[in-house]
Amino acid sequence: MENTAKSLSGLKKEDFQKVIQGKQTDLYFLRNSSGMEVAVTNYGGSLVAIMVPDRNGNYANVIQGHDNIDDCINSPEPFLSTLVGRYGNRICHGKFTLNGKEYSLAVNNGPNHLHGGPTGFHARVWDAEQVNDHTLVLRYVSAYYEEGFPGELSMTVMYSLTEDNELKIDYKGTTNKKTIVNMTSHGFFSLAGIGNPTPTCEDVICQINADFYVPIDENSIPTGEILKVKGTPFDFTTPHRVGDHLTDFSDKQIKNGTGYDHCFVLNKHEPGELTFAAKIVEPKSGRSMEVYTTEPGVQFYSDNWADGYKGQHGATFGKHSALCFEAQHFPDSPNRAYFPPVVLKPGQVYTQKTIYKFGVEN
Repeated sequence: MENTAKSLSGLKKEDFQKVIQGKQTDLYFLRNSSGMEVAVTNYGGSLVAIMVPDRNGNYANVIQGHDNIDDCINSPEPFLSTLVGRYGNRICHGKFTLNGKEYSLAVNNGPNHLHGGPTGFHARVWDAEQVNDHTLVLRYVSAYYEEGFPGELSMTVMYSLTEDNELKIDYKGTTNKKTIVNMTSHGFFSLAGIGNPTPTCEDVICQINADFYVPIDENSIPTGEILKVKGTPFDFTTPHRVGDHLTDFSDKQIKNGTGYDHCFVLNKHEPGELTFAAKIVEPKSGRSMEVYTTEPGVQFYSDNWADGYKGQHGATFGKHSALCFEAQHFPDSPNRAYFPPVVLKPGQVYTQKTIYKFGVEN
């Protein structure tokens, strides 16, 4: 029996155990020999703790989450550090056409469909198999027409923690009918460590390996353009403070996103290659995180809507207290023929690999 009394995060398995949708929820711990700890619940595949040291060796949880299953279910932020699917990000008016047939999805974000809908993958109990002390495999079969999507989709997500302090997320999916898939992990990262209150991320130094980004309209739907970042608040090709332009609402794109909530077009030599996407460094603690992904884009979100709601162990999560790097295909791709395709056909396998690598800098 796993001894979780000594969990670095102070989280307890029994606080995450409940029968929901006829399935048992639980908490799983991944650990490596250097002392890093990751805690995951199979409710929505939510990452509830990532314990990493600062430059002085002090451990803190650097991802926002809750400390019990009921708070996860009832979170003011339903996508708080969860898996997201079938379709991450927005689809305009919740409608798309496939094989000449129009499909209608839930509209749960203004006039748009967001993150798979209110009962998407974030709100489902996944079948969990802890392979060893550093690997967890989650499986879920999304029924035909679940949340309006065509086809039955069988999805497997594997979390693995390496000896290099990398959290790897591998996705694999198959379908019996043509459908659309765009999964992601919606981690809300707070490298200073969560607390009461959790510090803002304005001083975090950010780099994003993207010469182009996807501009949005006032409803956060892509305009259809793909624009250069050079000379705009979206130029993170060289590292600088997140706060430098975060509230520069004279910029129409910052205004439309109420901060950063945009898909960056990652620099790639060829589609599907695993490449460097982004890096952040929290100057006070020295903690760093690098992102690598096979996906063509990363949605950079500066936590613009948090209002100080309560999280784990009395922590509070205010506006701009987290940064999200959601590796994914572009928003509204089903309605944009020239965006990288998100259609999955029978016989094909959907795959994605994203890595979050943690470190410290002096």
